[in-house]
Amino acid sequence: MLIEHRGQRPVVPASAYVAPTAVLCGAVTLGERARVLHGAVLSAEDGEVRIGADVVVMENALVRGRQRHPAIIGDAVLIGPHAHVNGARIEDEVFVATGASTFPGAVAGAGSELRINSVLQANSILPPGTVVPIGWIAAGAPEAQLFSPDRHDELWEVQRELDFPGTVYGVPRGTSMRDIMARQTDFYSAHLSDRELDE
Repeated sequence: MLIEHRGQRPVVPASAYVAPTAVLCGAVTLGERARVLHGAVLSAEDGEVRIGADVVVMENALVRGRQRHPAIIGDAVLIGPHAHVNGARIEDEVFVATGASTFPGAVAGAGSELRINSVLQANSILPPGTVVPIGWIAAGAPEAQLFSPDRHDELWEVQRELDFPGTVYGVPRGTSMRDIMARQTDFYSAHLSDRELDE
């Protein structure tokens, strides 16, 4: 399904394929031979989504572009089932496995691998060729450190400085969920004027 959002329409070249149950919303541009499989959602909220050539976005993945953090996917990239690419840049030939998550301002360097259920934190830079093991977390800049899930205290020392709430929600740490969600419901009200396009 193609949806006009904020006056922007998806761009799909003739060589690309979008499954009937996939959603492309707003300023989404697919590269040549891109494949967007069933249930995947590519949503340009208030920033673009650009997908390179020979990219496969698998079932039920989410790719979201944001104003200050567009979602930019390079060439020859696999975005696995249930993966979450939110305002991140994924360089060429990256493998984003099932359930992996990337957050605004993050960069996955060329040839890197985010294995099953791994996380690339906001504003973190994963060097080219790096492998994030299954379930591990990469955090930090200018070069992300790798943390196993049991190292939460050490991870928090790095993660705290990455300003997740400021980057994602535009608020300081400690802002109440009531305030954050009031802002979020207002932000997503832009979808009230979306328009489904004839394909």
